[in-house]
Amino acid sequence: MTDDPKRTDVDFGFARVSAEEKTRRVQAVFTSVASRYDLMNDLMSGGLHRLWKRFAIAALALPPHARVLDLACGTGDLTLRLARRQETARLVACDRNPAMLRLARAKLEDDGHLGVRPVCADAEALPFPDASFDAVIIGFGLRNVTHPEQALAEMHRVLAPSGRAVVLEFSRLRPRILTPLYDFYSFRVLPRLGAVVAGDAASYRYLAESIRRHPDQETLAAWMRASGFADVRYYDLHGGLVAVHRGIRP
Repeated sequence: MTDDPKRTDVDFGFARVSAEEKTRRVQAVFTSVASRYDLMNDLMSGGLHRLWKRFAIAALALPPHARVLDLACGTGDLTLRLARRQETARLVACDRNPAMLRLARAKLEDDGHLGVRPVCADAEALPFPDASFDAVIIGFGLRNVTHPEQALAEMHRVLAPSGRAVVLEFSRLRPRILTPLYDFYSFRVLPRLGAVVAGDAASYRYLAESIRRHPDQETLAAWMRASGFADVRYYDLHGGLVAVHRGIRP
C-alpha cells in the first residue's frame, strides 16, 4: 500500500475518500473520543499499551537534555511518560486536534511538568526549523495521518543528524491462527465497547479498520528508508500485534 501525496483519494478505514474528507473525519473522530480516550486504551488493550509505550520510549535512547517531539501526542500519555523518564528533556507535545491537546496540557500540568510546550500543528507540515530535535516519537498516530509518508519526511526534516525517530503502531499479527479471534474482537467487540464507554461505536469501528489498512512491518520500514532514515529496524511486540520501528537520521 502506498499513499502518494498527489493522490486525490486516500483510505479512511475501509472507505476511499478525498484527502480533505479524511482530514475532516479524523478530526471528528478524535474530538468525539477525546474525553474517554485514555480509559478506552486501557480497556481495549487490557493495559498492554503501557508496556508498548515503555518499549518505544526505551528505543529512543534519550541522552540528557534531549530535544524531543511527541508527534500526534493525543492526550499526552507518551509525553507524560517521557517527562517522567527524562526530567532534563526539552519536550514538545504536538497534535492537530485541539480537544486532545487541551487534555494533554492539563495532564502534564497536573503532574507538575509545566515546561512542556504544546503545539497544535499538522504532522505533514510541522512548524519547526530543520534539525530542531534530537528525537521524534509518534505513538498510534501515523495511520491517522492523511499522507503518512509526508509525515515521515517531516519527522526526518526536523531531526538533527544522528537523531532517532520511533514509530509505535499496530501492525500485522504474525500467528495467523489468531487472526479470526483478532477480527472478532476488532469488528464485533471493540465497536460495542466504544458505544458503551465512549458513546461512539462508529469511531472505534474506524480505528479497527485503520489498523487493517496500515502497512505491515516491512512496508513501513521501506517508507522510513525512502524518507531518508538509516539503520531502520523494527521490533514486533505480542506477535506483531504492535510494532516499534526505529530509524536514525544520518
